[in-house]
Amino acid sequence: MEGLTFLQDAQKTVLAAAQPLGIEKVGLLDALGRVLAEDIIAPRDNPPWDNSAMDGFAVRWEDIKQEHAITKPVELKIIEEVQAGKVATKTVGPGQAIRIMTGAAVPKGVDTVVKVEETEATGDTVRIFKAVERGANIRPQGEDVKKGDCIIAKETQIRPAEAGMLAILGKSFVFVHQRPRVAILSTGDELADLDERFDEDKIINSNSYGIAAAVQEAGGIPILLGIARDQPASLMEKIKQGLTADILVLSGGVSMGDYDFTKAVFKDLGAEMHFWKLAIRPGQPLAFGKILGKLAFGLPGNPVSSMVTFEQLVRPAMLKMGGHRGYGRPVVRAVFQEKFSKRPDRRHFLRGILSRENDVLAVRTTGDQGSGILTSMVKANCLIDVPEEVERLNPGDTVNVQVLSEQLWDR
Repeated sequence: MEGLTFLQDAQKTVLAAAQPLGIEKVGLLDALGRVLAEDIIAPRDNPPWDNSAMDGFAVRWEDIKQEHAITKPVELKIIEEVQAGKVATKTVGPGQAIRIMTGAAVPKGVDTVVKVEETEATGDTVRIFKAVERGANIRPQGEDVKKGDCIIAKETQIRPAEAGMLAILGKSFVFVHQRPRVAILSTGDELADLDERFDEDKIINSNSYGIAAAVQEAGGIPILLGIARDQPASLMEKIKQGLTADILVLSGGVSMGDYDFTKAVFKDLGAEMHFWKLAIRPGQPLAFGKILGKLAFGLPGNPVSSMVTFEQLVRPAMLKMGGHRGYGRPVVRAVFQEKFSKRPDRRHFLRGILSRENDVLAVRTTGDQGSGILTSMVKANCLIDVPEEVERLNPGDTVNVQVLSEQLWDR
């Protein structure tokens, strides 16, 4: 396809080509952010027994059920003390109580716990100043988890809460979807890498590191291939190295210049190409296809363009391959605070600053929106999505916003 491809069509094509990877067994602390490939079934109840929710006294409700004033407390005999992790050796009878700590198993004969703040203990007796409901301050066996229940379903992303639950259930290892390995290659004689000595006519290869960071943030494994020079043989060699990964991402070399050899090299490698240009800005020159069964992306060379197009196409593909059920960034509606105009044939992604003003989400641009101005991404916590058909925005208009970083909302 040589013409312009609409982004929504390109996204459907990419997601259709991206398939979930295999599964692997990892340790619990290595599972954070990964997607479960198995249902987690509870091997036992949690709590495994009735236990106290408070430090206090384990009693029989029959002994304290009557209404009484603070001047006429119920007095009970303390027969034992039970700490968390211990089990009472005695059974509570009429007129008796056991001092109990939070988490300790409820002793036999007990159906209520009175918290320590509502008691006064002296020697081997305790006075109860408040009648509470039967069963107060007792967490029943299986209140949280019941044996045999599916507690976490497969295809769930593991967050800290899931990690804690997996620990409760004794799962030190879990099966998860593999992380996509992404080979990253920058092209161009004008580039120099960070560890190279370079002349003033060179520019630093920032794209590889920006894309690598984006890959890590999306849960993938970046593989830096360095720089391919503007020679078909150099590009061919580097691309072949990259095809050992699950995804190949090139930046630069996909335009129509005299030294843009990506199209020719892809063809020589038997690539099945789906599109070469997108109807978006920034990021019109963008290639996508498959080479030897591997997903191959050719992103624009301008830093902002490469980051924006990564967000719209590469990141969703990675998330699907990693087993995730959702592939996009959170989208919110916000009130635009500026004037903006464009041609009606491109979908624009403006770098923006999202904030909350008087309980209303508002958004403004980061300033100059040139595709080579990386500070526009540094300042941004969102991308303002302006559809193809929209020609003009005015202050007060409502727009869709892709949230990149919630932590920056207060900037």
